[in-house]
Amino acid sequence: MSLSNEPIQRIAANVKQGKNVRIFGFTNLYGCELGDDVKIGTFVEIQKGSKIGNRCKVSSHSFICEGVTLEDDVFIGHNVVFTNDRYPRATTDGKLQTEADWVCIPTLVKRGASIGSGAVLLCGITVGENALIGAGSVVTKDVPAGATVVGNPARIVKAKPPKI
Repeated sequence: MSLSNEPIQRIAANVKQGKNVRIFGFTNLYGCELGDDVKIGTFVEIQKGSKIGNRCKVSSHSFICEGVTLEDDVFIGHNVVFTNDRYPRATTDGKLQTEADWVCIPTLVKRGASIGSGAVLLCGITVGENALIGAGSVVTKDVPAGATVVGNPARIVKAKPPKI
């Protein structure tokens, strides 16, 4: 077996890519949309129905599931995980679940937000513009614009500064 210098990528034909998109090796993308000037790191999966805005950076080992929307200028640190099901189960009535057995709950990350490495975001929340989520935080509810949240569960440690 010889090793190739070409990275292994699984990018489905139905992925919509903007201009100047950079995708590194060992990625799995299908049915998603990527805006202009997006950078996708190594070992990232982005599922169908996800939308990544312009100038976003998704760092290595991150998982962006169906139903997640990142607006423009969003930063996703290493190993960030999103969810889209509040009550995940493997089976329904003793049979493996299918797409008909659950409802995808969307998550929105607004323009300019930054999510630190190792954060987990539960579904159905909105992360406000320019918000900052600390590394390792577990986000269970909406994050206001400009706020900084940390911890498990994530709590506000710095609110948006007032306008002068």
